[in-house]
Amino acid sequence: MHPLQIPDWPDPVSSLGNADLLSRHKTAFLCSRTYPAGVVLRIYDWAKDMRESGECVLSGFHSVLERDVLDVLLRGTQPIILAAARGLPKRYPDDVKQAIDNGRLLVISPFPDSVRRITADTACQRNRMMLTIADDIVIGHMSRDGVLAEALSTVDRHKAIVCLTD
Repeated sequence: MHPLQIPDWPDPVSSLGNADLLSRHKTAFLCSRTYPAGVVLRIYDWAKDMRESGECVLSGFHSVLERDVLDVLLRGTQPIILAAARGLPKRYPDDVKQAIDNGRLLVISPFPDSVRRITADTACQRNRMMLTIADDIVIGHMSRDGVLAEALSTVDRHKAIVCLTD
C-alpha cells in the first residue's frame, strides 16, 4: 500500500495496485442504491461495452448494481479503479486479487486505514474524489433530489456526464 498524490485532489490517497492506471482516461460510474428495474439491462450493456472497448472504469462498486458492473468488468482485460469509501480493505475476493496482480486494477482510498466503516459521509467524500479525478461520468440512475444529484452539481462543467436512465 502506497500513498499517491492525484492531480486535482488535495490530499494523498492510499493505494494498492497499478498506479499508472490514474494516467489513463477514466470514466466514473455511479448509481443510486435504489433504481427502477428497467435500467438494469442498460447498465449491464454499458458495462459490457466498456469491457469490450478496454476503457478504464472508476467506481466505488459499492451498491448492488455497481458490484454487478464490477463482476462484468472483471471478466475482461480493461483497467479498473476501485475507490473505497473507507480505509483500504485488508482482504479481496480472488478475482479482484488476480486483477491487482495482473496490473489491471488499482484500489484507492482518501481515508486512513483506521476508517473501517462506510458511512454516508465517507461515501460522499469518495464520490467527490471520483468526480474530481474522472474524465467522463456515467450515472446508472439517480434521484433528482438525492445525494448523487447534489454531488454532480459541483462537477466541472467541461466533463461529459451521461445518465443511462430516461
